[in-house]
Amino acid sequence: MVTVAIDRNRPAGGVRVKICGLREPAHLAVAAEAGAAYAGFVFFPKSPRHLSLAEARALALAAPVGLAKVALVVNASDADLDAILAEVPIDMVQLHGAETPARVAEIRARTGLPVMKAVGVAEASDLPALAEYEAVADQILVDAKAPKGADLPGGNGLAFDWRLIAGREWARPWMLAGGLTPGNVAEAVRLTGAWQVDVSSGVESAPGQKDPALIRAFIAAAQSA
Repeated sequence: MVTVAIDRNRPAGGVRVKICGLREPAHLAVAAEAGAAYAGFVFFPKSPRHLSLAEARALALAAPVGLAKVALVVNASDADLDAILAEVPIDMVQLHGAETPARVAEIRARTGLPVMKAVGVAEASDLPALAEYEAVADQILVDAKAPKGADLPGGNGLAFDWRLIAGREWARPWMLAGGLTPGNVAEAVRLTGAWQVDVSSGVESAPGQKDPALIRAFIAAAQSA
């Protein structure tokens, strides 16, 4: 039975925001200046937000001190992870594929970095997986489950019924994702109790194209909740 209170890991500084799928130095700077806590770099060729190692390295080196740099990978092999970490200064690995709890533990031990595991939610039957991954990951990303046949495991602009996790007690720090926008993030925070939120498509003018105004608006809305 999970007994840890929902607010145990809540920081004093309010809601923490992750802007995922950053590709341009100017957008990274906007996110940092607006108060983002995390910058997400995508290493998944099917994504319009995919970065080469050289592109990711340049962005990571440009990130200000204090902005956590997160590498998003999907079913990455050991060789894939080694290649990324050899070139890019990363603070956390985000697993957004079908990685098993055992694989999460392997990656955490191999890289020596904190690992965030994305868990897709669409209905109540998906919730037991949260506890399974809480046992092995450092953080949990609760995302909307991708539709069957979708090319992307996340970043699809879909939300799930937030009431499914409202009031849940958490054993690990966690982050809410899936269909969040400047217009709904405050409501999502109030309903779920999330103190960390993740956004990608919700701050874009087109797939893979971040909008500075939307980045600022999203962070302001999240932190006002």
